Amino acid sequence: MNVAIICTALLGLLLFGLGFYVSILRGRFRRGIGHDLGPTDPIHRAVRAHANTAEYAPFFAAMFLWFATRPAPGWIIATIVVATIARFSLAAGLLWGKSLNRPNPARFAGALFTYLSGLVLAVGLVVA
Repeated sequence: MNVAIICTALLGLLLFGLGFYVSILRGRFRRGIGHDLGPTDPIHRAVRAHANTAEYAPFFAAMFLWFATRPAPGWIIATIVVATIARFSLAAGLLWGKSLNRPNPARFAGALFTYLSGLVLAVGLVVA
């Protein structure tokens, strides 16, 4: 199976898994809508992880699938894998860091490699 398609599927699993996790937390804490704004509130953290994923995953998926339709060079395939790992890293940092208002390595690396891989893939679209 094509790496780009597998990574697209992984982003889909991340997005829908995080949405499901928000629903589980809402049930557990009996909170139908909204969340506390505190940086350690579990629902707030889950909502931020889901929202951030929803902001980036669709465009990454579109780029991944475009590259899946043609022979892509190795650096593109590697960048797709890095982007996918970055998205999981960022979500993990948001969910499991000490607090949303404190930086942590997973969140930093996830954000940095999201931006870098996104830029590289966008340039790859232009030069392809």
